[in-house]
Amino acid sequence: MKIILNGACGKMGKTILACMEKDADMTLAAAVDPFFTETDETHLRALPDTDIGADVIIDFSHHTSTGAVADYAEKFGIPVVLCTTGQTEEELARVHALAAKVPVFFSANMSMGIALLVELAKKSAAVLPNADIEIIEKHHSAKLDAPSGTALMIAQAIKSVRESLTMMLGRSGRRAREKNEIGIHAVRAGSIVGEHEVILATENEIITIGHAAQSRSVFADGAIAAAKWLIGKDAGCYTMQDMISK
Repeated sequence: MKIILNGACGKMGKTILACMEKDADMTLAAAVDPFFTETDETHLRALPDTDIGADVIIDFSHHTSTGAVADYAEKFGIPVVLCTTGQTEEELARVHALAAKVPVFFSANMSMGIALLVELAKKSAAVLPNADIEIIEKHHSAKLDAPSGTALMIAQAIKSVRESLTMMLGRSGRRAREKNEIGIHAVRAGSIVGEHEVILATENEIITIGHAAQSRSVFADGAIAAAKWLIGKDAGCYTMQDMISK
């Protein structure tokens, strides 16, 4: 399987490349990143103008690259594993338009463990319809977006079974918590890779569901698994939940 990796100079891009070197089924069609100081046939500062025979694009760059990735994938009919978050409404519309033509794997978090956490949180929220629900997410101090895309993904999954809930991003001031809130709290400190905790609390019991990433390799492994899984799929927008349910 030949991969175009967009965002190759970033922390996750470098982790993907290291994981690919250990996988006999994967070869690098091109590593793409505007921060390359030197380029050659497989190390490029931008997506090429021609079809280089790639089977899948893995994008771990920045949401502002969504349009360029979508244009290239649509032009040459290449499936995409889209691992960026923070897309604007316009960029999200472009993703869904692309998914009408090629298979797109789009997930705010590439960890299969997080996918399992989402399913457990949905089940718990449905079984405990009166529970207060809070989400705490922790990441390294250099992370730009808060709350994390993963925390928002978890909250949206919970809202799919508790439609009346609304998101409360952080909490301050003096007032009682409302029953229809999902509280989402962001911690930024040190070199935390990524931790997510869902708390469901009733008058008589507390259920805590948590996930902690020990290294970035967990996200790289998920992206590579998604790339392999996407081959042969019909056009459409797929998530980690689709992959773990098959």
